[in-house]
Amino acid sequence: MAGMIPRPFIDDLLVRVDIVDLIDSHLPLKKSGSNYTARCPFHTEKTPSFAVTRSKQLFHCFGCGAGGNAISFLMDFSHLSFVEAIEDLASFVGIEVPRESSTATFKKSTATTSFKVLEQAASFYVEQLRNNPEAKDAVDYLKNRGVSGEVAQEFHIGFAPNSWDSLNKQFKTQELINAGLAIAKESGGAYDRFRGRVVFPIRDRRGRVTGFGGRVLDDSLPKYLNSPETDVFHKGKEVYGLYELLSSNAKPDRILVVEGYMDVIALAQFGLNYSVAALGTATSKDHLELLFRFSSEIVLCFDGDKAGREASWRAVSAAFPCLRDGRQIKIMQLPEGVDPDNLIREIGLENFEQKISESQALSDYFFERLSLGLNLSDIEGRAALINKAKSYLEKLPNGIFQELMQNKLKVLSKVETLDIIKQSTENNTRNRHTKGQADTKLSIIRLTISLLLQNPELVEIIEDKNINWALINLPGVDLLKKIVEIITTNPNVSLPCLLEYFRNTDQEKHIKIMMNHEFYISGAEVKEEFSGAIDRLIRQGTDNRLTQLIDKSRESGLNVQQQKELSTLLAGQK
Repeated sequence: MAGMIPRPFIDDLLVRVDIVDLIDSHLPLKKSGSNYTARCPFHTEKTPSFAVTRSKQLFHCFGCGAGGNAISFLMDFSHLSFVEAIEDLASFVGIEVPRESSTATFKKSTATTSFKVLEQAASFYVEQLRNNPEAKDAVDYLKNRGVSGEVAQEFHIGFAPNSWDSLNKQFKTQELINAGLAIAKESGGAYDRFRGRVVFPIRDRRGRVTGFGGRVLDDSLPKYLNSPETDVFHKGKEVYGLYELLSSNAKPDRILVVEGYMDVIALAQFGLNYSVAALGTATSKDHLELLFRFSSEIVLCFDGDKAGREASWRAVSAAFPCLRDGRQIKIMQLPEGVDPDNLIREIGLENFEQKISESQALSDYFFERLSLGLNLSDIEGRAALINKAKSYLEKLPNGIFQELMQNKLKVLSKVETLDIIKQSTENNTRNRHTKGQADTKLSIIRLTISLLLQNPELVEIIEDKNINWALINLPGVDLLKKIVEIITTNPNVSLPCLLEYFRNTDQEKHIKIMMNHEFYISGAEVKEEFSGAIDRLIRQGTDNRLTQLIDKSRESGLNVQQQKELSTLLAGQK
């Protein structure tokens, strides 16, 4: 993904951003010596161990080990992809993200074209709804559902003519296929995917059309048809109506998740503008993580039928890994045969919102559902409840909510000593502490790399020593050489920028640890320490090579070149 955005722009962006200001806008920081601290947002703790260092432009948690630069924070805190974090960071400092054109991949070029085709197709469908006589049934359908022209315009609702080639006449066939708007024929060519349907454009958070949903106007099947997976449309990661929701309120108090397009539109018609819908698939962990970026409370409101009740349970089951402290999910269960659309028409907005506020807490819903069919007055029933609940509770992030859920299970099962989570939590904590302690014991190569990462100007010392890298055949030396190469090629590279060269590599976690190692020495002492470390590396490498040559001479003898090398090394030891 990084290749899509010029690296010089990423480096410049990291220089422009003050990580203290960025993190403080998401998580209030307190000054503590030369650092800024807070309780870590990535694990539960009572004493702040999350530190942000302005001089390094890095953050690090001494409790759980999380750390990195401004990009890393946005990716971890807001659950963003790398590109999304870059875009958010650019927005934070008020600049546009450029894109490389000369090295664009085929996938990127098709995605760019698909966005353009989809946007133009959306406009075409809107125009057809307004002006095509064939759209009369579609207009009548929308009017019967109470959809006003204003709301239809807000959601860009359109009409796909009942024709096999209405889009094929206007766009290139392959572009339509790539965008999911046409289906290829075995004999060649293609035909329109959406025909004789009301169509609902699906827009991402940036307002780009990524796909469509279409509803038939008769009894034919399927009743609803969605775009297929494409380079730009992934129904498991997008929700319908989120762009419209965020356009009216960037930080809603809550988000209501409903089943379908028309539910979202009907609720918007009545003034409820904070609902979204999954795209013809079960509400997933990815959907919930996406929504939790914008609100700490999510309310599930599915139809009052068997399918709706099962959809609620699947969504709750998927939610457990997302439920860290401060997040809340509620379930608004509707009466049999009722959906959000007809309920809000029957009782009005005020009463509907009152029912939302009275929705059942996930904890109550979860244990109520799990207890169905169990007799909790006998041992067998309580044991069955524990066994059912265990796998779910183990998925909860460590924190107060996890503890309270376990306490509730204790009450229901009447087992005071129940402790199905504590052991795994203690093991995780023990492993984390052990790992942290091991990382603080720096080998000579780690010491050298840590000092160089935090003081790139020390590369001059390496250049002055004219090192024979072939002699230093030690674990980690390749990483040191890579860092030296990066700094030499980019003399003004900063610590956060250095980290970006190792993102998504095997070395990334080691780089983060060494970047955050504390050295309690002054500037002059740093140079002396680093120079001494380099000398020890050279000496260690030379000693290892000497040992190899001497052993070989005793076992099988040396060739002329190896004898000369041995003599040179021995002379250097004197």
